[in-house]
Amino acid sequence: MEIKPIGTIHTPFKRKKGTPIQPFKSKAAGKIELFKKYQDGLNDIEGFSHIILIYRFHKSKGFCLKVKPFMDSKLRGLFATRYPRRPNQIGLTIVKLLGRKGNVLFVKGIDVIDGAPLLDVKPYVPEFGPKTSVRIGWLKGKM
Repeated sequence: MEIKPIGTIHTPFKRKKGTPIQPFKSKAAGKIELFKKYQDGLNDIEGFSHIILIYRFHKSKGFCLKVKPFMDSKLRGLFATRYPRRPNQIGLTIVKLLGRKGNVLFVKGIDVIDGAPLLDVKPYVPEFGPKTSVRIGWLKGKM
């Protein structure tokens, strides 16, 4: 399997320390720069208020199957968390889209370390989500 970056995420966060742990905790602005050859793929993106960014945790090394998540003090199974040290080091975040200029998207609510390789961009559509009640496991009461 080969996955190649389509751009770079630019944020004010240079290291893990100080980077918000989730987008709902961030008010930071960022820029999503797609490589020029992908610019036409951004046509019509401005009609969406939020976008999903799929990226690589480029500062993360290795993985553990049991981790202590940022919002808890107990060890949890890796796949029951959004912890960055993962076998494939793929991250996902939803940000507010402020605008676009050519191959650059301007966003707010970013929680990504600067320089992260961008793998994909998708529009966020709430209606595509679950239609029934949602359980949030061990995060219940921590939000």
